[in-house]
Amino acid sequence: MTRTPSGRRASLDKQPHEVAAMFDEVASRYDLTNTVISFGQDRRWRRATLAALDLRPGDRVLDVGAGTGVSTAELATSGAYAVGLDLSIGMLRAGRRSRPEVPLLAGDALRLPFPDEAFDAVTISLALRNVVDTEAALREMARVTRPGGRLVVCEFSTPTNPVFRTVYLSYLMRSLPAVARAVASNPDAYVYLAESIRAWPDQAGLAGQIGRSGWHRVGWRNLTGGIVALHRAIRS
Repeated sequence: MTRTPSGRRASLDKQPHEVAAMFDEVASRYDLTNTVISFGQDRRWRRATLAALDLRPGDRVLDVGAGTGVSTAELATSGAYAVGLDLSIGMLRAGRRSRPEVPLLAGDALRLPFPDEAFDAVTISLALRNVVDTEAALREMARVTRPGGRLVVCEFSTPTNPVFRTVYLSYLMRSLPAVARAVASNPDAYVYLAESIRAWPDQAGLAGQIGRSGWHRVGWRNLTGGIVALHRAIRS
């Protein structure tokens, strides 16, 4: 764990207790900070994730890494039964206070507390990057999804335009921590955010990991110039 006077941030080996402790500390202003640092694009990304899942009333959908449940609440607008799961107790407590109608459970993406084939769809938004073993988490999500069920991963990625990519990386490493200091309850956690985004695989790299983990027909669509990518796949 990297510790600073104002809080803590996880190291890039992403040990679960470090990640959970870091998110516990940012929980109180997490949703506000995300909206500010993304210039409001987080709302667009949630809507795009919902559309890509193609949910129907009565479907069962699991939202892994749900945090405060803002993404889970978005999924529920489709008429599907949406369940959120997160490792951080602090995030879950904040979500239960602000969204008491949303089912939020504590759990680890590497050991999902559900039986095989329990869901029609599963999604994870801006959280797969925080799991210590990406492919193990993807296999576990496949386990709890019925054959033919859908996966949508919404995650930070690599901007496709070289000039835009340079500007974005400069914002990520220099400006984002400064913006976070103005609004976040633990600004140091956003140094980890920037570092983890920079270390994350590009669109094709993540697609390869998904395809090795029990999913097929893997494809992706870039959002906001590739700052975020939506990867969609079908359970084998």
